[in-house]
Amino acid sequence: MKTIIAEKPSVAREIARIVGATKREEGYFEGGGYAVTWAFGHLVQLAMPDGYGIRGFVRDNLPVIPDTFTLVPRQVKTDKGYKPDSGVVSQIKTVTRLFKESEQIIVATDAGREGELIFRYLYHYTGCTTPFVRLWISSLTDKAIRDGLRNLEAGDKYDNLYLAAKARSESDWLVGINGTQALSIAAGHGTYSVGRVQTPTLAMVCARYWENRRFTPEPFWQLHIATDGCDEGVVKFSSSEKWKEKEPATTLYNKVKEAGTATVTKAERKEKTEETPLLYDLTTLQKEANAKHGFTAEHTLEIAQKLYEKKLVTYPRTGSRYIPEDVFAEIPRLLAFIGSLPEWKEKVNPKAVPTRRSVDDGKVTDHHALLVTGEKPLFLSKEDNTVYQMIAGRMIEAFSEKCVKDTATVTAECAGVEFVAKGCIIRQAGWRAVYGVEDKEETTIPGWREGDTLPLKAASITEGKTKPKPLHTEATLLSAMETAGKEIEDDALRQALKDCGIGTPATRAAIIETLFKRGYMERCKKSLVPTEKGLALHSVVKTMRIADVAMTGEWEKNLARIERGELPADTFRKEIEAYTREITSELLSCDKLFSRRDSGCKCPKCGTGMMQFYGKVVRCDNAECGLPVFRLKANRSLSDDEIKDLLTEGHTKLLKGFKSKQGKSFDAIVTFDGDYNTTFVFPERKNKATSTRRRK
Repeated sequence: MKTIIAEKPSVAREIARIVGATKREEGYFEGGGYAVTWAFGHLVQLAMPDGYGIRGFVRDNLPVIPDTFTLVPRQVKTDKGYKPDSGVVSQIKTVTRLFKESEQIIVATDAGREGELIFRYLYHYTGCTTPFVRLWISSLTDKAIRDGLRNLEAGDKYDNLYLAAKARSESDWLVGINGTQALSIAAGHGTYSVGRVQTPTLAMVCARYWENRRFTPEPFWQLHIATDGCDEGVVKFSSSEKWKEKEPATTLYNKVKEAGTATVTKAERKEKTEETPLLYDLTTLQKEANAKHGFTAEHTLEIAQKLYEKKLVTYPRTGSRYIPEDVFAEIPRLLAFIGSLPEWKEKVNPKAVPTRRSVDDGKVTDHHALLVTGEKPLFLSKEDNTVYQMIAGRMIEAFSEKCVKDTATVTAECAGVEFVAKGCIIRQAGWRAVYGVEDKEETTIPGWREGDTLPLKAASITEGKTKPKPLHTEATLLSAMETAGKEIEDDALRQALKDCGIGTPATRAAIIETLFKRGYMERCKKSLVPTEKGLALHSVVKTMRIADVAMTGEWEKNLARIERGELPADTFRKEIEAYTREITSELLSCDKLFSRRDSGCKCPKCGTGMMQFYGKVVRCDNAECGLPVFRLKANRSLSDDEIKDLLTEGHTKLLKGFKSKQGKSFDAIVTFDGDYNTTFVFPERKNKATSTRRRK
């Protein structure tokens, strides 16, 4: 008998049907000489510190660096600590028996870093010695599964993939466990979660928040003129320069009005081509789904995974935007299929030869870019269909012709001021025709030449203000994670730097969600806004190595090198251990930043503890209560006296200087709600009742 192990029951069911394992047993299917079983994600995980006899958060125990990590069944948290999940333990027993009774194991967990780790941890935990081979497929269509089963690969081919996954798992444990315990010990109260990728990601969100909030808009003035372009209508020019002072701009404006004409000093015409976009990898799909449809990164991944399990798209957790030559041979058939869908009727030219920008064997690692499989998308929900059609539409774009434009730039001089007008005519819409070229992209410029005199029809002066960088959205944060904070627009350059990003396409959504669950940031419409707790944590660690985005990017690069066999896993482990010792010491020394003073006020919640002043927070010293009150509220820090009013009276006086998430100033009273979260009460206005609004 051979045992096939899949990552989840739904995938096992599909494989079992194909191999003829039709008899359902407890925890597996059997038949045709096969047993097909499954995991529920990670059945086995690294033990928590109490698995090494270390209980509680004790300074003298840190850093916790096991000589050898212990594997245990997946744990669940209870009132009495962590204990093994009973359902997981039962499935492990089933898998262990099947492994021992088999002549061969076929590994059919997801074909990627985490999928490999799920199997290997289970294999080592059970002490299994049965030989195993790998089913490595990029889609779950019947054809892909059958082809994969005919071409099973040697299990040891993926040893380096496992070593990279194991190194990632152990490094996250070392940094997360020691960093969280060290900072929490330094704080004296509460738990401050930090992590190898989580904390640098929070640092990017907080840094952008402060850059945005501390930005001071500066006024500027710009001049504009308009002239008759005959058949092309009125053509508008804007001054090359913007003035920071109104007076010189106004003086020049008056001179321009009096001049009456402008003289062309330069006229340039060029042909510009816009390359087709590359196919989607997971991160790019998540970014565009967030920007265009407001989907969270996690939700987009859930939908893509669902579409994969329905056999409609290829493996979603891919970091490549390219396909290999053998897959390119299938593209004409897939494009014809997409063209038969009502959403893309007449968008696919059946006679056109697909272009090759997204074809490069050397840029495909574990999995190629996202594609539809050619299975009909039936009975999809609106959101599922949205993501499916995004992938289909991107395929049409990626294999269409380039977009070709004629561009014109005309420079003219009037009263000593240089003005510029730009125009663009689309000669070949190419890939831009897939979603339609907007008329506003076309602006015709007459065939003016150097020395031509242009009579002015109008002149104007406008006032503007400089704007800060906007707060991060999930789309922009994913971009920042992808390139370790480097702002790069070019697709090809971004792809070249993907090894230096923080997190992986498969984990970035989970990292962002972790920051929400930890209470470090929240959503305000599409923007990501750090909470007072997140800002407080960032203020403590922002200059430390735990928040270093670039270094975390280097680690991801090293994990990719382990995967390629270019770096020994032991070398990486030693680096992480040294780093763990360093950050543990650094974070434990933060106790000065958390130094406390007695407020002299009893805790309003429990009535027994005393409220203690710390740097960014006031907290109850009753360990069973631990009520936190953060000083920072809506971009304003509460003073000691204002905090005391809140604690003793239940509210402050009317305070000025708060700033909303939209940047507007307001006055308010800070008070507690029924759960002792702080809220704002706004002063009454004529004809308006008092309104309250909770702010975290």
